[in-house]
Amino acid sequence: MKVLIAPNALKGTLTAIEAGAIIQSFIQEKFPGIETQVVPIADGGDGTCFLLGEYFAFPQINSWSLDSVGRSKAGFFYFDDKEKTALLDVSTVSGLGDLEEELKSPKNTSTYGTGLLIKKAIQIGAKNIVIGLGGSATVDLGLGILQGLGFHFLNQKGREINPFSDSMMLEFKHIQLPVPFPDINFRLLCDVKNPFFGRNGAIPVFGPQKGLKEHEFNQFESHAKSSIDILFHKAKKQFVDQEGYGAAGGIPVGLSAFFPVEIEFGAPYFFEKIQIQDLILSSDLIITAEGKFDNQSKEGKACYELLQLANKYQKRTVLLSSGEEGESAGFTQFIQLPDLNFKKPDIRNQALKGLKQTMKKLNLK
Repeated sequence: MKVLIAPNALKGTLTAIEAGAIIQSFIQEKFPGIETQVVPIADGGDGTCFLLGEYFAFPQINSWSLDSVGRSKAGFFYFDDKEKTALLDVSTVSGLGDLEEELKSPKNTSTYGTGLLIKKAIQIGAKNIVIGLGGSATVDLGLGILQGLGFHFLNQKGREINPFSDSMMLEFKHIQLPVPFPDINFRLLCDVKNPFFGRNGAIPVFGPQKGLKEHEFNQFESHAKSSIDILFHKAKKQFVDQEGYGAAGGIPVGLSAFFPVEIEFGAPYFFEKIQIQDLILSSDLIITAEGKFDNQSKEGKACYELLQLANKYQKRTVLLSSGEEGESAGFTQFIQLPDLNFKKPDIRNQALKGLKQTMKKLNLK
């Protein structure tokens, strides 16, 4: 019997690599005759490009950068020299997980540090930039990335605005383009289909988790619209909102004004790259995991997309997840992970213990 272990990250607790190692260790100990293969999966969320870089063993390029509030932070990206392609995650240096609660605020967080990493990639020869958009701390339209690439944003008096200014969008009136202009293309991987504006847009849906208060929504949206008007007027383009523009606080919006941009919904892209179809075909059972399977999981999340492929080839499947909605998702077996107490500091240990305990319910017959 051959088992494919393909977990997603258990968000906020265990990485996909860690979860896969725990599941494999249990099976090897309890069922030593079973062959296992671990292939962590992602869907454009936090760590997607990290997993791709590790899977293909691309060289990791390290470079100092800044986090989303301007503090020094060690960053990195992967570089495929053959294809002149850099792969990086926004969360590496511009991630929400790096911020203390009191520092979460879309008004003064910036993707500038991510822009610095992209600039470094260009310096070593990158022509194509693949970005995993999950886990960002910002709602800055990608203005920070543009500043990191040499764009200058000026106020009404012609003075340059600091990337971490709490009035960036309010003061932003003029743009000076970089010389020479970066000759690059972007491929953006996301796990959400939200547009930037509207009831399902970036501001009302993702703003609160990044520190934006409900009473600030209208004003923030007004300033964002003004900024977008300036960007697209300078680029001599018409702005048309679309699916995916709300990902990572609107990074696709700012980049699409000036660069060729392709938005990919991460799971299909990831699965195609690692040729997971072949791995499924050669396996008898597929085990996957997610922090909490819910209605959003059916909107392109890795575990649900994996289930569709497994069902196509009539393969048995197991889902490990908290919550109860995984019970009716269509997996052959659903194993519910215990709920975690996020008020306690040992959240990671709780997750480790819970995953190990629930593995005892695994049915391999």
